[in-house]
Amino acid sequence: MLKIDSHTHILPKKLPNWSEKFGYGDFIYLQHHKKGFAKMMRGNQFFREIKENCWNPELRVDEYQQYHTQVQVVCTIPVMFAYWAKPLDGLDVSRYLNDHIAQLAEDYPKQYVGLGTLPMQDTELAVKELQRCKKIGLRGIQIGSNINNENLNEDRFFPIFEACEKLDLAVLVHPWEMMGEKHMQRYWLPWLVGMPAETSRAICSMIFGGVFERLPKLRVNFAHAGGSFLPTLGRIVHGFECRPDLVAIDNPVDPRQYLGKFWIDSVTHDPELLRYVMKMIGTNRITLGSDYPFPLGDLEIGKFIEEMDLDQEAKADIFHRAALEWLGMKKEELTNN
Repeated sequence: MLKIDSHTHILPKKLPNWSEKFGYGDFIYLQHHKKGFAKMMRGNQFFREIKENCWNPELRVDEYQQYHTQVQVVCTIPVMFAYWAKPLDGLDVSRYLNDHIAQLAEDYPKQYVGLGTLPMQDTELAVKELQRCKKIGLRGIQIGSNINNENLNEDRFFPIFEACEKLDLAVLVHPWEMMGEKHMQRYWLPWLVGMPAETSRAICSMIFGGVFERLPKLRVNFAHAGGSFLPTLGRIVHGFECRPDLVAIDNPVDPRQYLGKFWIDSVTHDPELLRYVMKMIGTNRITLGSDYPFPLGDLEIGKFIEEMDLDQEAKADIFHRAALEWLGMKKEELTNN
């Protein structure tokens, strides 16, 4: 069965030192300090060590094929977004990363599908780069769960989503710049608590802000199984019902009406939670995801789903059908059949 991993991250092997080029900021660059590894440096500060599978396409293919996966949807690592940079500098970073991913998808058309990144701090530049993403063969974009702490329902982001719908480009929303991060550094809480909350923040903002209501053909996938949105939907709906004066001020439609109007990936790490989200949103709206190559991801790429007592139709939905619909692609584009 075709398996499309809808949520993976990649970098070019070499990154410019944008801090030196632009004369400011803690842009990410790589120090290849030993064979098969590199240090991601944030300005002069060590951020994390990554392995060669973060940039080597052949190595990645060998690794993910061990888990019967044929295709990866690839996008940059959220720390590369640089939404805080001056707009033209953010555009420079976006173009570099997008050109790399577009070339990868062109070189490996059956193994990689590319998503771009945008300078979301400037709507006009973001829309222009979105149009270029379409021209160079990218199938969509990845954006953060907030943009410089502004929620995704802000008016200035709407033309970007509108252009995505018009251009038939998919959107992946990934948590980043987690709320409260400064105050919960211990125990890896930004990643364990902050990320799920960030994704729910993004979904709620788009629902309550009327983005899905105004753009019914917009195809959005939310990382990490939608974070804490679905497990706390009862509370969210109750809030909508008991305090419409606070919640329903921009969109009077019940949040439950949007179940099935967006996608989530399968990164739950828990069969019982996956069963719950299947019941809530349907298998046709769950895309296989791994967050490869990072350790908090599902690096066995859906092995726990293979072992669940699911019928073949449900597995086909999760392993490829939902992703193909989200991406606006046909199965024949990724297979030799």
